[in-house]
Amino acid sequence: MCGRTALTASAEDLRATFGLDDAPAVTPHYNVPPSQPVAAVRVLRGSPKRSLELLRWGLVPSWADDVKMGHRLSLARVETLTTSPAFRDALRHRRCLVVVSGFYEWERGGKGPSHPYFVRSRDGALMALAGLWERWTSRDGEVVESCAIVTQPARPPVDAVHDRMPLVLERAEWDAWLDPAAEPAEALLAPHAPGLDAYAVSAHVNDPRHDDARCLQPEAPAQGALF
Repeated sequence: MCGRTALTASAEDLRATFGLDDAPAVTPHYNVPPSQPVAAVRVLRGSPKRSLELLRWGLVPSWADDVKMGHRLSLARVETLTTSPAFRDALRHRRCLVVVSGFYEWERGGKGPSHPYFVRSRDGALMALAGLWERWTSRDGEVVESCAIVTQPARPPVDAVHDRMPLVLERAEWDAWLDPAAEPAEALLAPHAPGLDAYAVSAHVNDPRHDDARCLQPEAPAQGALF
């Protein structure tokens, strides 16, 4: 599913990982909920260069009456991308990489409370989640650029926690995903099984007002890491 993300990388790490000529200093965030800005890499029309910018998480279609529509469009199911009115045009023309250090999933505990897990790359590298972006203009001329994260059926180890997860793109797939002239290859939209780790974290992260390093701290050994 992906209810929250985290990004704690330096501008230097972002430039080196994504081949950017420049990258703004991004304030570390440990617990980013939908409706807040997330870092996204994209290639704008007429420019061969990748750029990194902050986009509102929760895609607001260009035809929406109100920016609030983005509240329910933070995630885009891969199964319906080509048919959804909210996402199909962005899939053809406005794709981006949502940059994260990792993301959170909540394990449903039956009648008990859900337990949070942090999911990250096994080698500790930054991850690129498949994203779609849109530009919306209000009647008053306010411009909002927003994005959604593409989700897929969960793969190990996330499938032990939740039934869905973000579509994590491998480095070799980044150029193809960002190419606005290319039709999305079936292989890019097929379920991926990247090398990930997941470990339990405390309920501290449940409150979106908590945005500090404690969110990433592993849970006590009694709970332990999942994998």
